[in-house]
Formats: sequence, C-alpha cells, structure tokens
Amino acid sequence: MSPDTVHPLAGRRSVGWTELRVSALALGTMQFGWSVTDVGAFDMLDRYVEAGGNFIDTANMYGPDQTMRSWQSARPHVGVSEDVIGRWMAERRNRDNMVVATKVRARMWDGDDGEGLSRRHIIRAVEDSLRRLRTDRIDLYQAHWPDNGTPLEETFAVFQELVDSGNVRYVATSNYGLAGQLATAAALWQRHRVPRLAAEQPRYNLVHRDEYETQVRDIALDHDLGVICYSPLAGGFLTAKYHSAEEISQSQRGRHLSQYGVSEGWRLLEALREIARNHGASPGAVALSWILAQPGITAPIVGANSIEQLESWLPAATLELEAGEMLLLDEHSWAKSHIEFSSW
Repeated sequence: MSPDTVHPLAGRRSVGWTELRVSALALGTMQFGWSVTDVGAFDMLDRYVEAGGNFIDTANMYGPDQTMRSWQSARPHVGVSEDVIGRWMAERRNRDNMVVATKVRARMWDGDDGEGLSRRHIIRAVEDSLRRLRTDRIDLYQAHWPDNGTPLEETFAVFQELVDSGNVRYVATSNYGLAGQLATAAALWQRHRVPRLAAEQPRYNLVHRDEYETQVRDIALDHDLGVICYSPLAGGFLTAKYHSAEEISQSQRGRHLSQYGVSEGWRLLEALREIARNHGASPGAVALSWILAQPGITAPIVGANSIEQLESWLPAATLELEAGEMLLLDEHSWAKSHIEFSSW
C-alpha cells in the first residue's frame, strides 16, 4: 500500500500569499449537530486527520436550528458546529496542528447589531466564536456574505483590530465575487491600513462554473488569493448516486436537486461514472479532482454525513485526470448564474 493510499491528504497547498498551508480537501462542518451527531463528528474529524487533513471550515451560524430559509431570524442553537470542533480540539490537544476557518455575518442574537459586518457585531461575534472553539485565535476569519449596510472600510478596519490583537491571523470573504465586491475588497489594503485579503470562498462545481470563472478567478490570480470553494458536489448530485428524476424527488434535497435532473445533468453523471470506473474511484472523487485541477483553486470543502462518504472522496487529492477526461467533463458541464442562499 502506497503512502498516498494511507495519507491521501498529506500534501499541502498555500492559501494564496499567506503562510497557511492546508490539505487539498477542507472538511466542511455545517452538518455537525444536525445530520451528524457529536460522536459521529468526533469520529469523522479523527479520520480526516488520520488521512492527513488539517483544514476545518465552519461558521458561527452552523447548528441544528439553521434553516435554509430563515437566515434572518435569530436561533438559539447556532454555534453548535464551532462548539463541537472546539471540544474535539481540546480533547485531542491538536489545535496547533489544525487550520481553522470560521465565518461571521448571520443573525446570531436579537437587536440592531444581531447580524451584519459592523464593528459592533463582529467584536461580539468573534469573542463568541473564540469561546466556542476553545482557542485564542482563528486562522482564517471569513465574511460569510456581503453586508450592503456596512462600508467595506468599516468591516476591514475591525478585521485589522482583530489581526493586531492576535485573535485572527488572516481574513477572507465568501460570495463577494457574485456581489461584485471582490476586486474592491482585494485592493482595499493598498489604500487603507486594513489587512490584506487572503482568500475568497465561492460556490464552484461542474454545474455552477460561472461565478468562479467569470467573477473570481482572474481577481484571485491577480491578487494571489486562496480560493476555497463550497458545494463542490452540488448538494450531492455529482456523487452520481441518482439515476432518475424520481429518485431525486424522493430525497431530502429533492426540491433543490431537481434543477440538475435534466438531460445535461444525466449526461454529466454518466461521464463521471465512466471516468470513475477507469480510475477505480468514486464519481464524487472525480468531480473533486476536476476542481482541484482548475487554475487558482486551493481546496474544495467537503461536508460528509458519514465516514464512508468521506472515504470515497479522499482519493480526489491524489487522483490525476487525463487530458481527454478533463475535456469530457468540460463538454458536459454547464453554468448556473443565479445563486439563492436557501439552496446552499
């Protein structure tokens, strides 16, 4: 058995211009406390680390009361994912070995400052995240999505305070490409005393290409930003576990996934299955490998509901697709320009 088989995530990639070195797959934790129990989360984190992984992505809003349609209403159990990660790191005593990324923006408490990217909100939110994570620092602190009611200068000024205090190492954004604010955010440090943007987190996969390829990629390459993409498997569609529109309709995510159950989608899944058979890998691993081969990508975020799912995706980090296979996937992929927060 080769080392790559035992530790497929042992290799490291730089997050843009920063000193952060991370594994090729980031572990998403939105499901912790929701579809994955505490025990299951600890086991999954352990397996991820055993495979060589070191990059954990979460958000302060992640918890069992997160509802995909009510992000603007306060919920009492948000922060559960951060708490699970914090307890796991404290128990394993491995904080220094992990790169932890979390996010701020969502409504976390009642009141005028209960959500957003104002100084008042961020100061309280970061203290809460640090407490839940049981750490004195956040490696990558991400603005979850833009706040049009707060100037970028205010948001990045408080980010500078957090960097100066040592509570945050680097700052990043998410969904700023689609909002058209990424270039401004990336260049802000050249005009003001604010931290240099380290990374952007866009949605990117074989059926949602245009946000990254038209709104993020060139800016990220020009400014040497890391790119950590979410939804790399399109909500599970690209695992190729579905074979008919009826199967999709019977799934918990049927309403969201139905948009992919069209002729183009089925042809894409058949291409994924064919390439997967050629490599003895899962279709999901092939879809992730395609992303990792794209210019500028640091790491896709994989959110597994079981260790078995995670195991099936780990080979993506070392899987090298042939030129013809990349071309086949390019031919069968397509872009979706409209993003809805409810579909994440």
